[in-house]
Amino acid sequence: MRATAMIESFDAYYRRDYRKLVGLAYVLTGSHWAAEDLAQDALTEAHRAWPKVAGYDDPAGWVRRVMINKSTSRLRRLRTETKGLLRLGARRSEMIDPNERSLEVWQAVRALPNRQAQAIALFYWEDRSVREIAAILEVSTETAKTHLKRARSTLASHLDSHRQEFT
Repeated sequence: MRATAMIESFDAYYRRDYRKLVGLAYVLTGSHWAAEDLAQDALTEAHRAWPKVAGYDDPAGWVRRVMINKSTSRLRRLRTETKGLLRLGARRSEMIDPNERSLEVWQAVRALPNRQAQAIALFYWEDRSVREIAAILEVSTETAKTHLKRARSTLASHLDSHRQEFT
């Protein structure tokens, strides 16, 4: 906790960080609607506990951790729903614009295991350090490095093989 630093108001934090938080949620989910919902849910929790959260060394990291946990819960719910729909014979298809390279990359990121995708999004989308990623994900620095290394390796293989399909 910060003992001597001035505590930022929730409104000031919200105005400063809202867009970045939604951006992080978007690269994790691929959905503007889900990103808005996840960000608002995390911010609602932060608002309820703001006097305590504002005193943390990294209130923004705490909010991101809440949002990432909510994203993980959302993914579990979606997987369960999808399995049920598949059992009923429903199929879901997604349209991808192959001309948009960034969409392809973030789609590949979302296909990674959750922690790897979260680490990549925090590192590349939010320009977070490995130390910050470790704190937000509540893992050791070495574990955060491992997630990044494995994710980069998988992405490189996936994107190289995908690129070869079109050449």
